Amino acid sequence: MGFVVSPMMSLFSKFTVLLLFVLWCASFTSTEAYDPLDPTGNITIKWDIISWTADGYVAVVTIYNFQQYRHIQAPGWSLGWTWAKKEVIWSMLGGQATEQGDCSKFKGNIPHCCKKSPTVVDLLPGIPYNQQIANCCKGGVISSWAQDPANAASSFQLSVGSAGTSNKTVRLPKNFTLKAPGPGYTCARAKIVKPTRFMSTDKRRITQALMTWNVTCTYSQFLAQKTP
Repeated sequence: MGFVVSPMMSLFSKFTVLLLFVLWCASFTSTEAYDPLDPTGNITIKWDIISWTADGYVAVVTIYNFQQYRHIQAPGWSLGWTWAKKEVIWSMLGGQATEQGDCSKFKGNIPHCCKKSPTVVDLLPGIPYNQQIANCCKGGVISSWAQDPANAASSFQLSVGSAGTSNKTVRLPKNFTLKAPGPGYTCARAKIVKPTRFMSTDKRRITQALMTWNVTCTYSQFLAQKTP
């Protein structure tokens, strides 16, 4: 005698299959950068152009650790990106590119870095004062904003050449990557925002950046564990 499947059992089976499919899809969407322990936490990279030069600009880049619990520990952060055009880094304060790249086309002054996709790291403590800026030179270590806001930022300055020399000709870098110090972070595209305002030390004068863009990077435990 053959086994007869009732309509109720058939409906139950379809529902089970559908439920498993939804759960399977959810398991993939949750692999994007997201930390369930700190769902609103992120690392924000602020790029402030503070002056124009003959062939580009000088900018201060600051990494803010807006996470509640996760510190950036030794050996510290490393920040990478891809230039939109043929930009080079003429010089840096408070940080350094890990590789110089091929600068053979330059005569006389040689840029600090000619790579299309540079990677920058913080300088170590004890570096000479004339190579420092505020919030630099801690070996890439940054505290979390909730636990130690006074030490929750890290900055470096760079002079960029072969770039735009106005708000209309500058092109934003792309493909930002952040290791802090390991993997797990996904960075969104750079976004132009309202220029940063700076208060003087005596709090009697306010200046502002000539142009500012932000990059937001979020953490995923899944991505951190996925990469060896």
